[in-house]
Amino acid sequence: MSLMEKLQKNTTIKDTSLLSESKFFNAKDMIQTPVPMLNVALSGRLDGGLTPGLTVFAGPSKHFKTAFALLLAKSYMEKYSDSVVLFYDSEFGSPQSYFESFGIDTSRVLHTPVTDVEQLKHDSMQQLNNIERGDRIIFIIDSVGNLASRKEVEDSLTGKSVADMSRAKQLKSLFRMITPHLAIKDIPMVVVNHTYKEIGMFPKDVVSGGTGVYYSADNIYIIGRQQEKDTTGLTGYNFIINVEKSRYVREKTKIAVEVSFEGGISKWSGLMDVALAGKFVTKPSNGWYSRKDEEQKYRMKDTYSKDFWLPIVSSREFQEYVETKFKSSGSNLMTGNLTEEDIEKEFANATE
Repeated sequence: MSLMEKLQKNTTIKDTSLLSESKFFNAKDMIQTPVPMLNVALSGRLDGGLTPGLTVFAGPSKHFKTAFALLLAKSYMEKYSDSVVLFYDSEFGSPQSYFESFGIDTSRVLHTPVTDVEQLKHDSMQQLNNIERGDRIIFIIDSVGNLASRKEVEDSLTGKSVADMSRAKQLKSLFRMITPHLAIKDIPMVVVNHTYKEIGMFPKDVVSGGTGVYYSADNIYIIGRQQEKDTTGLTGYNFIINVEKSRYVREKTKIAVEVSFEGGISKWSGLMDVALAGKFVTKPSNGWYSRKDEEQKYRMKDTYSKDFWLPIVSSREFQEYVETKFKSSGSNLMTGNLTEEDIEKEFANATE
């Protein structure tokens, strides 16, 4: 018996295997969204998307954080017809109609109200402990930024007004406990969180909740916002996804997702800046755009269509350019190339 065989025989952990055969480090399951540049923010690839593990969207109020979480939930549910959403709710700001606006079947959403960190920790661990690898579940927590600790609640009830030093400790305990389960059982968890401004001459946005969230998360995105206006006034927002931490994408990358009051999320958000930078789209004259090596010209409003972008995003040259520009070194998540047929299928329902 070789030394390796002896070690395998003696281990008490059932999932032990040769690293070359480990199911935990095979190509990651990718949940593609219908927004190519959101896939890039999540994985560094146009054909990538959400991976198992802990993903955090943080930002001030009304910065589309819950919407990003629900968009990912909808994409997960579309890929796996038997999947369910476990939605932990501490804010109660997303009624059934909001889920339905994303096309989510609310009969496949288990809504679990939580009032303190310890309650969330106990219930989420209970659920994860009873989930098997292969069960199709996506966890959403909205939000940890709004959760008090049990001590804070009890102090309030007894009239105490002392500083609560237990919340950060409990949050660190929560994420320290759940993170291994997410990886072992191939479960994605999307967490909505708040940010606050650091005190100082040049304050920056900091994710609330202490170091526990930061250390445990696979991906952390801080969401910024810019107004979009025309002659009639405010028409929507550009939400800027700032990559604060990622296993797959270069940190400090910024990707814009446009949301208009009239049309909702623009599926082709952010592509123009990338295509112009890589010379896949040119500007033959002010206000006009052309695809590389083509004479036909388009106004900006006419570029927001599948017909304009399909030949570009299905080009292997463009895919490689995007990966080189955004993907962190060593994050070889998937194999295979994205073809025009794949794009056509994935974005079949894209807004023209």
